[in-house]
Amino acid sequence: MHRITVIGGGFAGLTAAITAAEAGAKVTVYEAHHTLGGRARTADGPYRANEGPHALYSGGPHWTWLQQRDLIGPLAPVPLLEPARLRLHHKGALRRTLPFALLKLLRRSSRQAPVDTDFMSWAAAQAGEEGARAAAHYSAVTLFHHDPGSLSAAFVQQRLRRAANPLSEARHPLGGWADVIDRMAARAWNLGVRIETLARVDALPEGHGPVVVATSLDAARRLLKDDSLTWTGGRTALLDLALRTRRGDAFAVSDLDAPGRLEWFRAQDRTPARAREQLVQGQIPIAPHESRADGIARAEHLLDLAFTGWRERVTWRREAVARGRTGAVDLPGTSWRDRPGIDRGDGVYLAGDQVAAPGVLSEVSFNSALEAVTLAFGIRRRLDLKQARG
Repeated sequence: MHRITVIGGGFAGLTAAITAAEAGAKVTVYEAHHTLGGRARTADGPYRANEGPHALYSGGPHWTWLQQRDLIGPLAPVPLLEPARLRLHHKGALRRTLPFALLKLLRRSSRQAPVDTDFMSWAAAQAGEEGARAAAHYSAVTLFHHDPGSLSAAFVQQRLRRAANPLSEARHPLGGWADVIDRMAARAWNLGVRIETLARVDALPEGHGPVVVATSLDAARRLLKDDSLTWTGGRTALLDLALRTRRGDAFAVSDLDAPGRLEWFRAQDRTPARAREQLVQGQIPIAPHESRADGIARAEHLLDLAFTGWRERVTWRREAVARGRTGAVDLPGTSWRDRPGIDRGDGVYLAGDQVAAPGVLSEVSFNSALEAVTLAFGIRRRLDLKQARG
């Protein structure tokens, strides 16, 4: 029987553990914290707030994998009537429709963007500078980066298309992502996976077998003492609010003047907040020189526009700064293939959202976890990740 060690009990680590156990391996997972989940944790208490707005995209490869194993669980109903309550902050005011120039860039028939040009330059040539800037900022819902226009045009275009109609793909598990993680952990346990929490690993054991390092890239760099394990990410200011419900509140506010988004989760999930209250979660990208206060100020400006009298309706509030929220972002001239490789040699493999695997956000974690296990077992015929889309 194969033996494999997984370091990190987040989405990538549990995906790797389940995949390996299903293939007949004896698996041990080490998690440094007292709970599993990584960035997929959900706060305890009356407000089931994720660590930043999260969604599962049903068009992604992990959707089929999770669904086949009955790991997704109940979903919040798709709010079919909510597009009318989507607000767009553009030119200092709230609007209901996307700028025409932005719509040109969203067309599936539009030209494929190049890898080696920044998005702002390429998009401005297609739809003008104003449309390019609005499109770059609109893509922040799947990027969470302070300057999307500076990134690879091909990279941003892919995410912009995924964000174009989030109601067609975005799904929200009832009870938050923590419930998905709990189901994954239970499946791993039933498959015989040994899970140890509060078990920080500072060095790989001598004579170790295959090891999947499913931590943040920073933690992997320290553990493996490999300074090459770096990639561009981003910082965001997080603002979570419980508000007393008021008729006419926006369902979501997407900022086209600067990257950022607020979203109302009561319309999708009745469990996050108490009766007659709604949970609003915002994630505002901030530049390296900006502070949490800068991001929170921009979030509050959007609240002033879209949630009348919100300050008098607040019953709970939480603020934070999050690092690496973007996963990997690709600069001009780079693609996912240029990120740190999964196979590190000597039986060590990386998994996570900043390594060399395709996909959007958590899809990168999933794809890299499957590839890591495939490589660890030496399977000649590798899983076709395109087929995993179902």
